[in-house]
Amino acid sequence: GVIGKNKVMAFSGRFHYYEGYSMAEVTYPVRVAKLLGAKLLIVTNAAGGLNPKFHVGDLMLITDHINFMGANPLIGPNVEEWGPRFVDLYHVYSEQYMNKLREIAVRKGLILREGVYLAVSGPTYETHAELKMMQGFGADAVGMSTVPECIVAAHMSLPVLGVSVITDMALPYIIQDISHEMVLAAAEEASETLSDLIWEFLQEVTL
Repeated sequence: GVIGKNKVMAFSGRFHYYEGYSMAEVTYPVRVAKLLGAKLLIVTNAAGGLNPKFHVGDLMLITDHINFMGANPLIGPNVEEWGPRFVDLYHVYSEQYMNKLREIAVRKGLILREGVYLAVSGPTYETHAELKMMQGFGADAVGMSTVPECIVAAHMSLPVLGVSVITDMALPYIIQDISHEMVLAAAEEASETLSDLIWEFLQEVTL
């Protein structure tokens, strides 16, 4: 479709590593998008909040990530036409587009949190000890996706803009039961705000 001056390719859902897909399969849509001419990858996800300042329903701009999935999508033969063997991940998330999203959020009166997203393989949720460790690593949110796609985007020199919806608080000192249904309900509640923010962003930028 088209939003503003931009041609848009939208994916409904994603392939998760915990479902048994290979890393190549998980990241296949990103490869396809880039080869079809994509200029920016916008990724969203549901995440548990590790930062005690966050609240359920908050949106978090992903400024960096930690890959704790135990796998990397670039392991194996490298296709030189797609990108280099060794990839610099210092600038995965585009400062230019992050600044634009910050500007729009301020104008709309939205609280846009910022932080580091830590990816695990899943499908289990984290233990209290693991949550303490993740906080010690400097992570602000944890989830089971996104990082493989962003690594592949970096491999293909495709800028990334990422936003997490904080669907539960993953704090080690809070004892609470977490279910997939709870996560989906919180994500659904925040989806309209996120959709409006992304829509406004695409109306205002020219890729």
